[in-house]
Amino acid sequence: MNIAIFTNNYLPNPYGVSGSIESFRKQFEKAGHRVFIFAPGWKGYKDENPNVFRYPSVDIKFKIRFPLAIPYSRELDRVISKLDLDIIHSQHPNLLGTAALKWARKKNIPLVFTWHTLYNQYAHFAKFIPKKIAAGYMIKKAVRYANQCDQIIVPTESVKEIIRKWGVDNENIEAIPTGVEEEFYQNADRNLMRKKYNIKDGEVLLLLVSRLTAEKNVEFLFHALTPTLSQRERKIRFLVVGGGYLLEKFKKFVIKENIGDKVIFAGVIEKNKIKNYYAAGDIFVYASKSETQGMIISEAMYSGLPIVAVNAPGIRDLVENKVNGFLVSEDKNEFAEAVNKLIEDKNLREKFGRESGRIAREKYTDKVCAEKMMEIYRKAIENYDLRFRN
Repeated sequence: MNIAIFTNNYLPNPYGVSGSIESFRKQFEKAGHRVFIFAPGWKGYKDENPNVFRYPSVDIKFKIRFPLAIPYSRELDRVISKLDLDIIHSQHPNLLGTAALKWARKKNIPLVFTWHTLYNQYAHFAKFIPKKIAAGYMIKKAVRYANQCDQIIVPTESVKEIIRKWGVDNENIEAIPTGVEEEFYQNADRNLMRKKYNIKDGEVLLLLVSRLTAEKNVEFLFHALTPTLSQRERKIRFLVVGGGYLLEKFKKFVIKENIGDKVIFAGVIEKNKIKNYYAAGDIFVYASKSETQGMIISEAMYSGLPIVAVNAPGIRDLVENKVNGFLVSEDKNEFAEAVNKLIEDKNLREKFGRESGRIAREKYTDKVCAEKMMEIYRKAIENYDLRFRN
């Protein structure tokens, strides 16, 4: 099968959509399919993959670097017109999403759209527009786009319910998560990072891997964990992996709260090294309410970590409450109580960790998820043929 993926967000951007595309691409190609990726240009970055094509872009650096694609290119028009494609998969409803829709109609092939984002949680990136207006506009546009597609993919079942309420009436919606790329998590070394950051054997390490931006609700996490970390006699450390525009604010916060010796800011870590950070941890903590899936959670689960997380869409589809972690309300005391319970009960920590690993391997590996996606592609093509070609 020949598959074209159109995305506004791709390598070297390290965030979720890029990871999702790469996870599926690698598995599709292993199975003998061809994948062509169309993404915004990224100044200074060269693709090793010859099947990646870059649209012109404007390099935006507000809060995070995010090149905005210009969805018009005569050169790429010539490239795409010559490709014998079976299906087009759009990752966004705007910019290159419009190019995906145009080419699906021109080539008379089905268009699949993955609804990755809870747009109301990302409205703060629209710099000069009130959040409520920005969110309403983005949701309305995404709904209109989704209703024009032949198949919608959502990462989890809870997102399906949300977009239905927002106005999506397209009947073809399937939940397929992005799978953990298993090759990156083999032979992880628990002691490597613990030694690097001088974390002793008896210390319980709380771990967060996240972009440090408002929609990830990290500020709540710091406030919830501060009373626990402030107890000087307790052998607890907190390792924060990731970067973002709130990093300096959090560094000042831990100094102000006199917990600077308890918190480690590791910064942004290369993907091929992240397995050792997961392996070093004892409890994974997460408070984001903006996830459609939360690939970070499935990676932490695959790495055998118990989870304490705010009970939010996407996350609740992965974490089984009181089986492999605790899902709690957005209440600082309740969150801290769940963390403390796992700190004090090593047997429960280990039990939840084993369950996390089992669940992730059964449901959330890259191979399992790619096979599900490929089956959806086949059905979309069959249904399209029945509707438009016979």
